[in-house]
Amino acid sequence: MRSRTQVGIIGAGPAGLLLAQLLHVRGISSIVLECRDRAYVEGRVRAGVLEQGTIDLLHEAGVADRLDREGLAHEGISIALHGRRQPIDFRTLTGGKSITVYGQTEVTKDLIAARLSAGGDLRFEATDVELHDIDGARPRLTCRHQGQTREIECDFIAGCDGFHGVSRAALKPERVSVFERSYPFAWLGILADAPPPDRNLIYCRHARGFALFSMRSPTRARHYLQCRPDEDLAQWSEDRIWSELRTRLGSDALQSGPLLEKSVTPMRSFVAEPLRHGRLLLAGDSGHIVPPTGAKGLNLAASDVHYLVEALDRFYRKDDESGLAAYSETALKRVWKAQRFSWWMTSMLHIFGDPFEDRIHQAELEYVLASKAALTTLAENYVGLPF
Repeated sequence: MRSRTQVGIIGAGPAGLLLAQLLHVRGISSIVLECRDRAYVEGRVRAGVLEQGTIDLLHEAGVADRLDREGLAHEGISIALHGRRQPIDFRTLTGGKSITVYGQTEVTKDLIAARLSAGGDLRFEATDVELHDIDGARPRLTCRHQGQTREIECDFIAGCDGFHGVSRAALKPERVSVFERSYPFAWLGILADAPPPDRNLIYCRHARGFALFSMRSPTRARHYLQCRPDEDLAQWSEDRIWSELRTRLGSDALQSGPLLEKSVTPMRSFVAEPLRHGRLLLAGDSGHIVPPTGAKGLNLAASDVHYLVEALDRFYRKDDESGLAAYSETALKRVWKAQRFSWWMTSMLHIFGDPFEDRIHQAELEYVLASKAALTTLAENYVGLPF
């Protein structure tokens, strides 16, 4: 079976779904292909810190009603070092800016509901997706869906299917320049029915390793512990996890609760340049990965989508390809600034195991916490650089 659309989108994560919804608002048609089923997509536990620019895009897409009701506004974070916790006031340091905690899972649910409510074409369990003729004027997608082979003719293909997706993998290696760093540690993350220890996020540098104390709601905690990349989750009982979290927080006041989810997340910095290859446009994790310390992954996907929507809108309204020609360069400038910030935060807050390097990172953090200029730099980057 054959169908036709203006933009074929691979991947129903936040990048693909937000792109589809914003294109719909602009009157541009799209078809979204997702290899997983709806329950899996809506159940993935991921990031939860939204910059104001991302929130503005969700409002533009018409999917921010629940975010406005349930999102937790945060005017700052705290950083703990040597057993002392120092609050960092974003509003004072950035002229009134802040961030909002609202889980990526909830963003995804809102976008899926809006897509289906508007009658948009969203195809779950679309397997064997292949890209064709991306260097021509009429690229195509083929897949298996509902037991049939489907072909979709497009003007453009948006690869929003993540680091392990088919979009970037379809390119010949010589077309892609890869910049990558793997870190010698990972995060053991939990989601628990337990109150968070503070109304703001707490970042801890501790001799036993980094810890982050976060939340998804006033009664649901999302916490992380630095661990080995090959950590065996079976060795981490609930009691051991809560004991280690209390040790690194430096407080017995942390309240425990039943674990809803437990996982290990590797730490990686990755950029694949360029983000445009003929009529294939990469966005989000398809083109770049940041370590989660700086809370930039979801927000970078949203900024890619912003640049991409503006470029496609200009193409369809004015027959002007200048935005598409500049898309990769424009998006990558913001990507690399976020990479720098995420690497910086990761370096300062984690234990690498090299005595000299760890002392340098500790000294850096001590300097930052004592300098208004350095704290301003941290705050400006954390709340999000302008588009």
